[in-house]
Amino acid sequence: MEKIVILGAGHVGSHCAYALALRGIGREIVLVDVLAEKAAAQALDIADALSFEGHASTVRSGSYADCADAALVVVAIGEPRRPGQTRLDLLDRSVELLDVLVAQLRPFIPACPVVTITNPADIVADYLRKALGLSRRQCFSTGTLLDSARLVRILSDMTGVDRRSISAFAMGEHGDSVMAACSAATIGGMPLDRFGLDRSAVLQRIRDSGMEIVCGKGSTEFGIGRALCALAQCILRDEKRILPVSVLLLGEYGQTDVHCGVPCRIGGSGVEEVIELPLVPEELEQLGRSCEIIRAHIARAAQVHAENMQH
Repeated sequence: MEKIVILGAGHVGSHCAYALALRGIGREIVLVDVLAEKAAAQALDIADALSFEGHASTVRSGSYADCADAALVVVAIGEPRRPGQTRLDLLDRSVELLDVLVAQLRPFIPACPVVTITNPADIVADYLRKALGLSRRQCFSTGTLLDSARLVRILSDMTGVDRRSISAFAMGEHGDSVMAACSAATIGGMPLDRFGLDRSAVLQRIRDSGMEIVCGKGSTEFGIGRALCALAQCILRDEKRILPVSVLLLGEYGQTDVHCGVPCRIGGSGVEEVIELPLVPEELEQLGRSCEIIRAHIARAAQVHAENMQH
């Protein structure tokens, strides 16, 4: 049975479970949370909604032991950012929560792909991969998948072209230093330059999108839930789609030992190949600056962990 285990049953985790259940992705969806009653209630609520669907996924609460034979594990623990906070501001608290999670998960380390959503996404993916001793193929985060969805929406708004005719990737940090690979973007098969758009305006709108939602309603949930659903479908059905996720780079784009969002071929075992787009020098420089920010916070995560161990 295709079992998806979601660790964390808050806004993001529950919306991921709901999106998966509505699409019929995963025959069994298991919610795990430190608040067991909350996980059980979320599972029941989603299960009620499935009475109106033509497929019947099983949605229930569970424990870390469910990870041992899962087809996909999703890490959605953590706290939502508040208005004015960057994703990087969540780092210290996320490391504390991850240390607790790792201790509980270590006896049940999964053999399946492990996808993280917890912010700051790139640093958390790196931290969890190292802590659990997983390969880059197996452990990665949703990275710039949601940023790329926002980029496609923005380009559609600015050009009036249907989103399905647009191919574009956001890359780098899932955060304020995210960049857009405009030189590789196409609209109806035509280069983006043909449309005369202000690239800086496009980039600023991507960077502002998340906080605009947070300020307006307190959290983002629907977009990331659907993004995770698309990624889960790609993994469980071995689709070999090219999706941007935050994976450990080993020389690609001139970067090493850093997780950042780049297009990857995704299949049943996780990240099968990192796709190197022919970025122009300006874009490579933007990506390099974003990677430096991520590296600095990877070092900060290690420092926070060391400090926590001393107390």
